Amino acid sequence: MKDSIFSSLKKYKTVVLQTPVVRFFVPKSTETKRQKWIRRYWSAFFVGLLASVLYFKAVEYNFLYLFGEMPSIESLERPKMPTASELYTADGVLLGRYFKENRTPVTYEQLSPYIIEALIATEDIRFHEHSGIDLKAIMAVAASIVGGDPRGGSTLTQQTVKNLFKMRGKESRGLLGNVPIINALIVKTKEWITAISLEKHFTKEEIMTMYLNTVDFGNSAFGIYTASKTFFNTTPQKLNAQQAALLVGLLKATTYYNPFRNHDNAFRRRNTVLYQMQRYGYLSANQYDSLTKLPIKAKLVIENSEEGAGTYFKNEMNKYLEEWCRQNGYDLYADGFKIYTTIDSRMQKLAEEAVAEKIAPLQKVFDNHWRGLVPWTNKRGEVLPNYIENVAQSTVWYKELAKKYAGKPDSIQAYLNRPKKMKVFSWNGETDTLLSPLDSIRYYKKFLHAGLMTLDPSSGNIKAWVGGINYKYFKYDHVMQAKRQPGSTFKPILYAAAIDSMGYSPCSRLVDAPVYIRYKENGEDKSWFPHNADWIFSYDSMTLRHAMGRSINSVAAKLTELIGWTTVAHYARRMGITSKLSEVPSISLGSSNVSLYEMVGAYGTFLNEGVWTEPMFITRIEDANGKIIHRFIPKRVAALKPESAFLMTYMLQGSLQEPMGTSGFLYAYPKLFGGNEIGGKTGTSTNNADGWYFGVTKDLVTGVWVGGDDRSIHFRNGNVGEGGRTALPVFATFMEKVYDHPELGITKGSFPKPSIKISKPYFCPTRIKPKPDSLNINLDSLQLLEDIDGL
Repeated sequence: MKDSIFSSLKKYKTVVLQTPVVRFFVPKSTETKRQKWIRRYWSAFFVGLLASVLYFKAVEYNFLYLFGEMPSIESLERPKMPTASELYTADGVLLGRYFKENRTPVTYEQLSPYIIEALIATEDIRFHEHSGIDLKAIMAVAASIVGGDPRGGSTLTQQTVKNLFKMRGKESRGLLGNVPIINALIVKTKEWITAISLEKHFTKEEIMTMYLNTVDFGNSAFGIYTASKTFFNTTPQKLNAQQAALLVGLLKATTYYNPFRNHDNAFRRRNTVLYQMQRYGYLSANQYDSLTKLPIKAKLVIENSEEGAGTYFKNEMNKYLEEWCRQNGYDLYADGFKIYTTIDSRMQKLAEEAVAEKIAPLQKVFDNHWRGLVPWTNKRGEVLPNYIENVAQSTVWYKELAKKYAGKPDSIQAYLNRPKKMKVFSWNGETDTLLSPLDSIRYYKKFLHAGLMTLDPSSGNIKAWVGGINYKYFKYDHVMQAKRQPGSTFKPILYAAAIDSMGYSPCSRLVDAPVYIRYKENGEDKSWFPHNADWIFSYDSMTLRHAMGRSINSVAAKLTELIGWTTVAHYARRMGITSKLSEVPSISLGSSNVSLYEMVGAYGTFLNEGVWTEPMFITRIEDANGKIIHRFIPKRVAALKPESAFLMTYMLQGSLQEPMGTSGFLYAYPKLFGGNEIGGKTGTSTNNADGWYFGVTKDLVTGVWVGGDDRSIHFRNGNVGEGGRTALPVFATFMEKVYDHPELGITKGSFPKPSIKISKPYFCPTRIKPKPDSLNINLDSLQLLEDIDGL
């Protein structure tokens, strides 16, 4: 049977012998050596081909979990790279960035042609010819290995896959992933498969852009945008040929060819890239000759989160945004959000300037005030024993020191008193000095600190936030984080409660006389006998507006007794005070600790027709494509009747309009007036440890706090330490600056007229002629302000 078949096919023998199926037509016994070799060759070829197909498919589908997961179709179609989230002001200025890898993506159109040409010439000259895998490059790699000089052969597409999908980590390994050589083969296979898939889904331009957006250039610069800024302080679109060559040269070894660490290596590598560009026709010979002679002009620009505007605000945003992302399943440091805040960059700059301009000279006053003495004293003026040592022992570094030298107190003391070189903060700029750890604590504890926040009361938008005098050296935020006794700035909440709930009006009268209150606190009998700031009781009958304008403690205490301190606490909570309040008679004089943030929000209630609006710092968050994923709406609570809110706004103006009003120092700032209405309230805590001022205009509510690092550090008397002399000047300077910038849209003018009928009497000005020596504002006081300004 076989013989007859072969006889009939004999004339086709030559053709048949040249086909892969030769073994089915030629009996082995009649094969020549050449025929046998051909048969074996094609058999091996088809077996190898089949095995390869099966292997690649097994890897692609993770057969029996042996190879680990491949990137999904969705991740291939929409590859995600870790992208920095950006924090913007309301007027579009970049405040800061959040990132694990400092990266900002760009489009292909935003790339300089030089960076594209340099990359292709150096890394993948056949980039536009292959489909993800360059077979010629692979053969060259094999030859180089045999020749003892191994080199890489990955295409740009494969390198993009490595950057995007991180398939070399443990999470991508299968059961065979722990076998070293096999794991390397599996990873390379995955990269090949994914590279081919990537080429199917994207154009060459898109792959090029993805690569440049994902690659690490060193110096914490991920992607071409950050690299351009970090090394040359420019944009990818403006890169010239020599700059592009240096950046591409870095990709071979970011440390070895770093121009700041290894200049000569970087110079040679840059010229190598320029040679490749000339070799493949991207540069002429003349261009190459001239460019290779140019020096490297790199300028390291590292993003510093402790510099720039709004540093305290940014730090508080970190905490808030991290928690918000955690609750909503996002990654702040990789999802590429654009976060728009309420801060106005121009107003923020003015606020920071105002704080610096007033606290720097006030620091000189404070230093002179305590010259030859230390400012950490108790209520009796006695120096606190071991104060500096106790502060040192509360630090993290001291606890580490105590572990290191356990049972060796002499060694600890020696370390604490050993001077070392350091940079310290001063109002004249950073200073190089030699101080021991204890001396540095002594130095820094003598500084005054400040906080400022300004709010648009109608929207609840925070427009400026200054948490301290210098974030690099003093990171504690005095807007939201710090809580201190507000002193008399808490009184408006008392008066608002009386007017809103008990029928009182600005014209209601009480006598300035001693008040003695007995009460129980935690089951214990107690008594309270407050005095006025000047320790004098006039025994005059006065309106509530006059009493609040002059900040008469006895009237506030009596009113508290009449309406109940629990009522005051209730209204405080309705007006946004969330800090723990002790429901005792002294609550109205600010005995409980609160934050500047809470108090500014509470004052905003008066200008917003009695509606407390939660102070808001973020308006919206957009994803990397500009889609709004969340819009923030502030909480609103009807805390006061609209009539009560209007009356309280009128009451606040009494600190300027009533005789001996505590805001009288504002008249030393004439730019604030001229067709303008202002209200405000001063506050000073016990021992002059905290100076406060809250000022209101038709557009803004602004709060200022000034004080030491803790309550033990304070002025010794109110002539220099009360809020009207420490915090008020900061407010006044800030508002003058705001009015000098009409582009901000903040103008002088009267408070809005009431939208409802006012049934309670309120116009009852106090008509007395104060004695010259009792005026809050007099020549001596004004001279003091001028002296402070002139220091």
